[in-house]
Amino acid sequence: MKTDTNSLGQPIGFAVPAWKPPAVPARTTMAGRYCRIEPLNPDRHAAELHAANALDRDGRMWTYLSCGPFENLESYRKWLDGVYGGADPLFFAIIDSASDKAVGVASYMRIEPASGVIEVGHLAFSPHLQRSRAATEAMFLMMRNAFEMGYRRYEWKCHSLNAPSRAAAERLGFSYEGIFRQHVVHKGRNRDTAWYAVIDSEWPVLEATFKHWLDPDNFDAAGKQKTRLSDLTREALAHS
Repeated sequence: MKTDTNSLGQPIGFAVPAWKPPAVPARTTMAGRYCRIEPLNPDRHAAELHAANALDRDGRMWTYLSCGPFENLESYRKWLDGVYGGADPLFFAIIDSASDKAVGVASYMRIEPASGVIEVGHLAFSPHLQRSRAATEAMFLMMRNAFEMGYRRYEWKCHSLNAPSRAAAERLGFSYEGIFRQHVVHKGRNRDTAWYAVIDSEWPVLEATFKHWLDPDNFDAAGKQKTRLSDLTREALAHS
């Protein structure tokens, strides 16, 4: 990456001419082929989300999240009521296009327009959403929206021991940036946090990669992918 030098001969960061901070994300719907993402509404989504989450009978999806598991719909609805109206995190429900039901939750968080930085987090994907085309498309839609708004950096952070989350970040084209040791106390235990990010200069090639993978022609009659997204993103970033 380019580095400039000042009049004292010191290396300094490259110029960002006419930088204009982007707006804060709005509560708008993002629509795709396999899913749509709409502002979280407990009245509309609580029962569907709880039913989808209940398919995870051993509570595995909650291990690395700051909330859950929830004993019943009432306790889950109470949590949703406490978070859905906030601006940061800004919560969305992920709606499966085939069933028209809410099957997951995601949010924009740690939103810093002045620096052009935004994070995707609070990912609670029910078993119905996990490892599906809709799950990948949901992450694509949120990433695309952030970069189209003018954000320069899109972050993914997770528990360093959360191997599935770390693998998902790399599959989606995020670059690993390191570990923040003893970052937070998580459910009474230490959490070291792994940091990942995509920057705006990488987005054009990643966008093309997502579109290629999500195209129905990339799947055979049984729904099996012909080309893995991880292979596509790795190759795209190597040549970006």
